[in-house]
Amino acid sequence: MALLYLHHHPDIELVGITTVFGNARIETTTRNALFLKQAWNIEAPVAKGAGVTYDRTRTDREPPTIVHGDNGLGNIELPESIDVPLDARPAHQFLIETIKAHPGEIELVAVGRMTNLALALQEAPEIAGLVKQVVIMGGGITANGNVTPVAEANIHGDPEAADIVMTAPWKVVLIGLDVTARTIMTRSQLADIGKAGGSRAQLVVDVSQYYVDFYETVVPDGMMVHDSCAAAYVTNPEFFTMQSGAIRVVCGGIADGQTIQKADGRGFPPNDWDGYPSQLAAIGIQSEAVLKLIHDVIVQGA
Repeated sequence: MALLYLHHHPDIELVGITTVFGNARIETTTRNALFLKQAWNIEAPVAKGAGVTYDRTRTDREPPTIVHGDNGLGNIELPESIDVPLDARPAHQFLIETIKAHPGEIELVAVGRMTNLALALQEAPEIAGLVKQVVIMGGGITANGNVTPVAEANIHGDPEAADIVMTAPWKVVLIGLDVTARTIMTRSQLADIGKAGGSRAQLVVDVSQYYVDFYETVVPDGMMVHDSCAAAYVTNPEFFTMQSGAIRVVCGGIADGQTIQKADGRGFPPNDWDGYPSQLAAIGIQSEAVLKLIHDVIVQGA
């Protein structure tokens, strides 16, 4: 849904799609990206990204098939392979070269683990000064976690990478559970997008059925549209209330993957948040406006 939103929005030029492990193994998420590129006639190239965490000593976690199905796309019928070429570069190299080719113009929308971004920063730290902003779906500042009592899935999946990204000298916008958990698209709202948006939108509806069924254990009717909230921020930041301050990610222990913001203006003794850039975190959202925006952009772009 987030990808189709960005593809359809008239003010967005989608210049690249990078894959990462998380909801499924890297081979599967890459196949899925190629499938969507083909199904939606997206011109932007797909670059295959990281298949393991930034810290290679971390134990590999099994993909959350209970949430996203065995194939990462809600168990809809998919071909084993897609006859669409991959970009020859690994995702982190694709990011580096794309950012350098368009200084000050690229907005990175990260709706999975941050591994590719951390690898890009490691190889070419100068890109931090060339990126317009990094909009992240992940974490939470005032909200609890969704995979542990304190950690959200995208951050928990590679905390070291997330901490590198949060503390780099570029503009980060965190769209976390504080706002995404309040933004529920009902079954009927989802169905309306499919009815009005044609075959492209209907594919989103079909993929989402497994996800909505999972969410019956969390919300009475519908699903949280986490990633689409991040996409909506790119075009309509006025729908969000933000808090500024340095953000760090806990790496290890029982709070592994927790995101913590030291709000600007708060006084503390010297600590591990000192000296890092002030970043933005969403703490409020106009949910109904965002849901209408998602509907309108996907339907009007059909």
